[in-house]
Amino acid sequence: MILQDKVALATGGTTGIGRATATLAVAAKQRALGATGAKVVFSGRRDAEGEKTAQLIRETGAECLYVQ
Repeated sequence: MILQDKVALATGGTTGIGRATATLAVAAKQRALGATGAKVVFSGRRDAEGEKTAQLIRETGAECLYVQ
């Protein structure tokens, strides 16, 4: 597990490419950041969208922190 005990950081994670990067755990499932043991931290300006993104990531079992 190459990313085990690592932290993946994405900026602009509430929309667009930033959100796609932050939700890699959802899109790639087994190859996801969360599935490999990494924790996901992302930032964004839109609180409601950030919480939605965080929920998607947490549903994969990954640890996640959203910072507005």
